[in-house]
Amino acid sequence: MHFQRGLAFSSFVFLAGAAFYQSGAWSQQPAGSRLERFQAMSRKAEAEGLAKPFIGITASGQVTPGLFTLKSTGVSTEPVQRAAEAFLGGLDEAQRAKTQFPVDDPEWRKWMNQHFYIRQGVSFLEMTPAQRDLAFGLLRASLSAKGLKLSRDIMKLNHTLGELNQDDFEQYGEWRYHITVMGKPSSTEPWGWQIDGHHLIVNYFVLGDQVVMSPVFVGSEPVVAYEGKYKGTAILQDEQNQGFAFFQSLSAEQRGKAVIDGSKTRNNNIGEAFRDNVVLDWAGVRANDLSAKQKADLEKLIAMYVSNMDDGHAKVKMAEVRKHLDETRFAWVGGADANGVYYYRIHSPVILIEFDHQVLVGIRHLSKTPQLPDRQHIHVVVRTPNGNDYGKDLLRQHYLKHPHGA
Repeated sequence: MHFQRGLAFSSFVFLAGAAFYQSGAWSQQPAGSRLERFQAMSRKAEAEGLAKPFIGITASGQVTPGLFTLKSTGVSTEPVQRAAEAFLGGLDEAQRAKTQFPVDDPEWRKWMNQHFYIRQGVSFLEMTPAQRDLAFGLLRASLSAKGLKLSRDIMKLNHTLGELNQDDFEQYGEWRYHITVMGKPSSTEPWGWQIDGHHLIVNYFVLGDQVVMSPVFVGSEPVVAYEGKYKGTAILQDEQNQGFAFFQSLSAEQRGKAVIDGSKTRNNNIGEAFRDNVVLDWAGVRANDLSAKQKADLEKLIAMYVSNMDDGHAKVKMAEVRKHLDETRFAWVGGADANGVYYYRIHSPVILIEFDHQVLVGIRHLSKTPQLPDRQHIHVVVRTPNGNDYGKDLLRQHYLKHPHGA
């Protein structure tokens, strides 16, 4: 029931926003009226999305305890700390004031894919070139080369989306992404950062040498730029193709367990904005029902997503994933057409990955079947179930050992 309410609310926001822009009403409103509407929609999303305290994504409504522990990983976070300090040091006083929040601030949970969402922090649009370099320095220190390229390509494709909408760079554009920093960069105290914008959200929590990088939301519309300034830019093609290849490798019996719906006619992602407490029951084929090769291939598919983190912490996360690999499920929505659209989900006690071909919004005017999901619109979500999105379970344990004010 909770999941259905969350899904209905998200669908309402998605459809209301889509109808608003497709009707042309957006361009006909004065700038002040548009801002007021954006603010109202954002406030509604936040109020309903944050109405209940954070629990985390669970399979039953109850968090499985003991999955995450305070420990040393042996992988230094000093480069991330230095990059964050340099970034903050490069901002002026007013920019810093709107960029920094307490480490336990609700700002962590205030992210949303929709481009009309009113975001906090300092945007790349208002940064000087030197400040942008420092912001990218933070991403470079935190992400792998693959993760950094994915982030930049998403930003570029948002420019392409503007081009495909008669050069509408008031709604879309390469620099419409905001960064916030939670807590003070430290080698011992908890802190982190977030980038938030259309099709690119990364939450990066740091405590000592531990890192939790989730929730992550990446995607684009379009996914491939066939023309324009960034012609040739493409994202998530390997994740798309390897997911399908893994599905193809399943036997008829395994597919019978994996397929939860053979028809893909709508958006299927579950763990998007303001769904931090979704109750998501187990579904799909379990890894301990796979062959040794299939199990290894499933692990490789998971690694494609985890490897967007810096290499050292990606290895730490994959070790955590392997501990629970036998419990991991792979679920599928869609058919077996190599050129078709589909959704797949990888769900374990310590990671949730969703890949979804979505209904077009920003380029639906270019489609003959705009009411159906399309390969040119992809959403990917990566979550840490059982209470450790945003590093919240580690933060809880830290406070138990080091109470506030102690």
